[in-house]
Amino acid sequence: MRTRDGKRLYADLYRPRGNGEFPTLLRRTPYGRTQNDLAGAFNEAHFFASHGYLVVVQDTRGRHGSEGVWHPFVYEARDGYDAVEWAASLPESNGRVGMFGQSYGALSQYLAATQRPPHLVTAVPVSAYLGAFENYWYNRGALELSWTLSYFMNMATDVLSKLGDTERLAQLEAMKSDPDVRFAPLTDAALRHLPLEDWIDRFGAGAPFLADILHHDKDDAYWWAVDLRRQLHNIDVPMLHVGSWYDIANWDTPQYFRGISQDAMSATARENQALFMGPWSHLLPYSQPTSGGTGDIDFGPEAAYPLLQMQLEWFHHYVRDGGTSLPRPRVSLFVMGDNTWRHEDAWPLERARATSWYLHSNGDANGADGGGTLELDQAVRGQVSDTYVYDPEDPVPTAGGRYVGGGVRDQRVKATRPDVLHYTSAPLTDDLEITGPLQLELHASTDAVDTDFIAILCDVRPDGFVQNLAEGLVRGRFRDSYDEPALLVPGEVYPFTIELGNISHVVKAGHALRLLVTSSDFPRWDRNTNTGDRPAAASQTRPARQTILHDHTHPSRLILPTVRAAE
Repeated sequence: MRTRDGKRLYADLYRPRGNGEFPTLLRRTPYGRTQNDLAGAFNEAHFFASHGYLVVVQDTRGRHGSEGVWHPFVYEARDGYDAVEWAASLPESNGRVGMFGQSYGALSQYLAATQRPPHLVTAVPVSAYLGAFENYWYNRGALELSWTLSYFMNMATDVLSKLGDTERLAQLEAMKSDPDVRFAPLTDAALRHLPLEDWIDRFGAGAPFLADILHHDKDDAYWWAVDLRRQLHNIDVPMLHVGSWYDIANWDTPQYFRGISQDAMSATARENQALFMGPWSHLLPYSQPTSGGTGDIDFGPEAAYPLLQMQLEWFHHYVRDGGTSLPRPRVSLFVMGDNTWRHEDAWPLERARATSWYLHSNGDANGADGGGTLELDQAVRGQVSDTYVYDPEDPVPTAGGRYVGGGVRDQRVKATRPDVLHYTSAPLTDDLEITGPLQLELHASTDAVDTDFIAILCDVRPDGFVQNLAEGLVRGRFRDSYDEPALLVPGEVYPFTIELGNISHVVKAGHALRLLVTSSDFPRWDRNTNTGDRPAAASQTRPARQTILHDHTHPSRLILPTVRAAE
């Protein structure tokens, strides 16, 4: 295919047996059109072709066989438009095109859809970010360090191999924990290296776009160009939005569904949006059926869902048969804890009620054996603030969460750390369902001019296992604005809002709720150096003394969307 500016993009075509014109499906990927290690051994293209579709799998601009220069997402809107129209013009195509793919291949679907290619009928994006500053390469201003560096290490390896830069390639491979694994995490020494902007020279021509990401360390026009929230009103096709509770895009997928349902160009498009949220992590295995496991937990047989079959039925309805009404429930949620699927009419649930759980202690919430509690009564006890010291040279190790390769991990690994506050409820007497977006209102101070506060919501089981459910953070300088950061005044108490993303989970009777509060999650997020320096340029660190307040004047509280069992 030739793009509108003359670049040749290469694709593989998978044809059904027989002659004639076929409904057509398009997948665009920067990872190699013949490589399927991101999607498991099962090849979706073969699957869809075997069910009567002409399938096009295309290398994006500048990747593998395709010409041009690859810059993450910059060309995907217009190239996606061109690819849809080209696929529709193929001799074997009947002119009706659907799109599929996950992660990068999902965001590229949304970008293409904003251009409204005439022959695009529908799309099924899986695990797509919004492309926003606050939740992609950065999370609320903190760099997704381990994932970002591993990702660009992989992309740089491909480019440097083509350029023949064997010396730089060898240096980078030595920084991987396992050189034989494509997206292997980096060594601890590599991840701890400061300043972060040294990685620009380390990657060199392999990933020149890292400079843009590190230098645009606040929300600005660079991010607005690919922030899909600004373009959802341009979309005019039905979409099935697929996401996961332990996905790094957990925050984004429901926003896509809700935003397009409200703002799409036509009533038909607004009424033909569906949301599907499962209990998995970011890279869904496209086996038949999908595995029910996520990290340390298997969510049971209902979690082993036939995702490809679900997509096939969607494509049959819209692409093959020309359907105009929604063929499945508008919202499908996997309710963890009960480990079953449930259908809803909207997201968030209108019947969910915001319930406040207040943080309490006598100044002794440090560690799992401390006295920190979660209480429904604000005035129950404990008006003494909690303190801990966050040292960037001794960060709290990452243990599960919403990131590539994350999922459920037992949080008891943090139980003895004095820099992790534990607030635990009494064992519940009844089941408690939490379904919807979560939020923590935290009153805190620090002796630094910038720092992070991180919250992790957990389910404490009777056998002692502590399951992480959701997490979030606030970087001090971004407490009020992502485009106008402002440093903190040491010693001043601030009200911080920490968004913990979305969830559907039942905490069973006999279990307890637990909230962890700390200031690092390394190497998932970059360490706040506490110095106030520009993050990419900071080369020195200093400890910070953190104070969490939970008195009548400063009612720190966890706000949970609860659903009654009878409802």
